[in-house]
Amino acid sequence: MSDSAARDREAAETESAFAHPAVAPDGSAAYGSHPDQVIDFFAPRDGRSGAPLVVLLHGGAWRAPYDRQHVSPFADFLARRGFAVASVEYRRGNEGAAGQVAGRWPETFDDVAAALDALPELAARELPGADLRKTVVTGHSAGGQLALWAAARHVLPEGSPWRLPAAPPLRGVVALAPIGDFASAVELDVCSGAVHQLLGGAEVCEARSAHVDPALLLPTGIATAVVQGVEDLTVPQAVTEAFVDAAAKAGEMVGLTLLDGVGHFPLIDPSADACAVVAEEIAQLAW
Repeated sequence: MSDSAARDREAAETESAFAHPAVAPDGSAAYGSHPDQVIDFFAPRDGRSGAPLVVLLHGGAWRAPYDRQHVSPFADFLARRGFAVASVEYRRGNEGAAGQVAGRWPETFDDVAAALDALPELAARELPGADLRKTVVTGHSAGGQLALWAAARHVLPEGSPWRLPAAPPLRGVVALAPIGDFASAVELDVCSGAVHQLLGGAEVCEARSAHVDPALLLPTGIATAVVQGVEDLTVPQAVTEAFVDAAAKAGEMVGLTLLDGVGHFPLIDPSADACAVVAEEIAQLAW
């Protein structure tokens, strides 16, 4: 496929993914005092009890214009597949001198940690029919990085404020085109310098990476699957393969599903076949 055709395909996929109207959740709950510290809850549409809980972390290069609304159709899609869904919002980058900055340090990670810690109590109240023993974390793009990180908090460096004393009680994590290896993401300039912006600049990149780069937080001992579009121009396949290779070197097997003819956004587009593949990957870990 020519570069022009690839860009046209990705533009069409992006338009399709963002064409769905936002879906209102069945309930919402705050996990902190900031307006972005909120979780939306979607009950399984079949009304079943004992449904697995999917914790959803949206992407958008950790930048402010992209919030959880754009994954609400995906959350509804999972709810229609019989899952209970908790869609997490978190603080993202603000306007900077060069435009939208990716992420807020340390607030982005403060929020994801706080949301996951508060979730058992909040989900028990908002989704009383869900089986929290069957919890799977998933995330797309930058949210995929956050999902991998949320499953790795027990292996964070000693002294990290986000470190857990033991592995979180998860059935697994399904990362969708994740920014899972910071070194390769920087080399390929993924999302126009987003990784350096997230970490606060190149001068502090190495020290902070040790606390948040999924490729450096291995092994986790938690079942992990990655779904990646082969034609992804936003987070290229090489980034995912670098994470999977890092896991293998650490003695951990990560499941990798590569989808031919698929770019970045079909993974969260309910009208795309790739979305059904994602749901199946989640189901395999949840049930």
